[in-house]
Amino acid sequence: MTQRPDTPLLDRVVTPADMKSLSDAELRRLADELRAETISAVSETGGHLGAGLGVVELTVALHAIFEAPRDKIIWDVSHQSYPHKILTGRRDRIRTLRQKDGLSGFTKRSESPFDPFGAAHSSTSISAALGFSVARDLGGQVPEGLGDAIAVIGDGAMSAGMAFEALNNAGHLGKRLIVILNDNEMSIAPPVGALSSYLTRLYAGDPFHQFRAAAKGAASFLPPPFKEGAKRAKEILKGIAVGGTLFEELGFSYIGPLDGHDMSQLLPVLRTVKARATGPVLIHMVTKKGKGYAPAERASDKGHATAKFEVESFKQKKAPSNAPSYTSVFAQELVRLAAEDSRVCAVTAAMPDGTGLGLMAERFPSRTFDVGIAEQHGVTFAAALAAGGMRPFCAMYSTFLQRGYDQVVHDVAIQRLPVRFAIDRAGLVGADGATHAGSYDVAYMANLPGMVVMAAADEAELKHMVATAAEHDEGPIAFRYPRGEGLGVEMPEVGVPLEIGKGRMIREGSRVAILSFGTRLGEVLKTCEALAARGITPTVADARFAKPLDRDLILRLVAEHEALITIEEGAIGGFGSHVAQLLAEEGCFDGGLKFRSMVLPDTFIDQSSPEDMYATAGLNASDIERKVLEVLGVDSLEKRA
Repeated sequence: MTQRPDTPLLDRVVTPADMKSLSDAELRRLADELRAETISAVSETGGHLGAGLGVVELTVALHAIFEAPRDKIIWDVSHQSYPHKILTGRRDRIRTLRQKDGLSGFTKRSESPFDPFGAAHSSTSISAALGFSVARDLGGQVPEGLGDAIAVIGDGAMSAGMAFEALNNAGHLGKRLIVILNDNEMSIAPPVGALSSYLTRLYAGDPFHQFRAAAKGAASFLPPPFKEGAKRAKEILKGIAVGGTLFEELGFSYIGPLDGHDMSQLLPVLRTVKARATGPVLIHMVTKKGKGYAPAERASDKGHATAKFEVESFKQKKAPSNAPSYTSVFAQELVRLAAEDSRVCAVTAAMPDGTGLGLMAERFPSRTFDVGIAEQHGVTFAAALAAGGMRPFCAMYSTFLQRGYDQVVHDVAIQRLPVRFAIDRAGLVGADGATHAGSYDVAYMANLPGMVVMAAADEAELKHMVATAAEHDEGPIAFRYPRGEGLGVEMPEVGVPLEIGKGRMIREGSRVAILSFGTRLGEVLKTCEALAARGITPTVADARFAKPLDRDLILRLVAEHEALITIEEGAIGGFGSHVAQLLAEEGCFDGGLKFRSMVLPDTFIDQSSPEDMYATAGLNASDIERKVLEVLGVDSLEKRA
């Protein structure tokens, strides 16, 4: 076990109320101890490290000054909330992060009253904070009370349209609301740092309404090139970094930029805002992701997401893999196709590495586009690329593609544009839990006219499906694949386009047919081995396509077997529902066909290992075996015997 850090001050803090008596100097020491405790905890659990380290000082300052849980501190995305959890009564469980029955890796309303709003997707915090502010002013009542609402949002999350929609609405309503823009992409150059310190003193010492008057006389504080009169000085003070003027035009009082790691700036500004704000305020603070832990600061992703690691060396403890990941198989086949066809291009939304498009960006930077956290824009951008004669691959996680669904319908499907949707993280994903599960894409894609929907049973099949998508110009096409490594199957040299709407027979049997869609095929084959001991030999087929269905294959299975079982890693309303619709229209149920559809249960499944989550879902080999025995009546016969 990693040696725990020495944390005498932190040991005295069970809830934020315990921080109220601490001096500013003690709060600075508390931040150091909180950083050490966060590093220690994540080294044992894995998880999002860099984001939390970047907001340690802010977390301490917010909880020291505001009155959570009455005041609502809302962390956008909330992967930076581990220090917040430590300070809000959950330190004793912090080493259960992202594990079964443990703490969520994100804020979660059911976990603590200090988590007023759950998150895991980005750009929702300002909308939520505004909702709490309006509820407060309308007399809404919740057990903890309603005080201030503080949204903490990163510069990446601020790129999403929803954040600006919320800013616009907040400025219009004029409610007291605090937005903290946590900017960890910029560095504070010396001149900006000096002006930042001046702004801090200005706001800490004077009421907001005196700001403009003070700014008029501020020219003397500026270097000679900026002495263009009071108006110009005022604009420099407001807009020195990323456009305070923009936020002011939206109706916010803009403060910043501040050094987000300097408690001597944070504490007086937050105290002044709390005491004097009357309307919406935006505080712009600059931070360093991974701050205070040198290995994370040096890492290219600043320690964004880590496995368990050794604190001293940052050496991560990842199990060796004997098979390529699905994501890497997609990426390599896409690069091969792009080398052969100059029309192949790729779009992702702030996940170039997660979706494997980093490889494409290295080889073909002019044809690879990261649009930021803007899935709606990304889908429509890809649609227009297709309309312009390109062959775009829109690579997004299943859970994030949901955010661009209107654009999938309106801008892609209705216009029958050949956008290729590469849907990563399909199915249950493990430690990130319900918020990141790819449970719904089969249902929400397969109900669209003209949409082709495929699911890879293994990594070789994925390679063929990438090639299939590249060649498909008649309309939109989607293929889904899970997180993690493949099955270790023999890989083809190149992907070969599949015939659209045609599945494949895996093994012939009798009595019961199992029609698999996606990577549960491996579990189905394990089931067959167990059933063979009972003398039961199911027929197994891989559907490959949820739309269009392989009508001939399905009707043949029905004609030759007394029972048909479909299985998929998706929610109700997906592949099995489409099969049932076909069978109903063909009158197959009229003759007494036994049909069962194995899908994800109609519930949100909390984080655990993927294997355990699929056990909870009832989709592992033992569950499939049980379903086969039940549909054949074997289990009931044994019970009677």
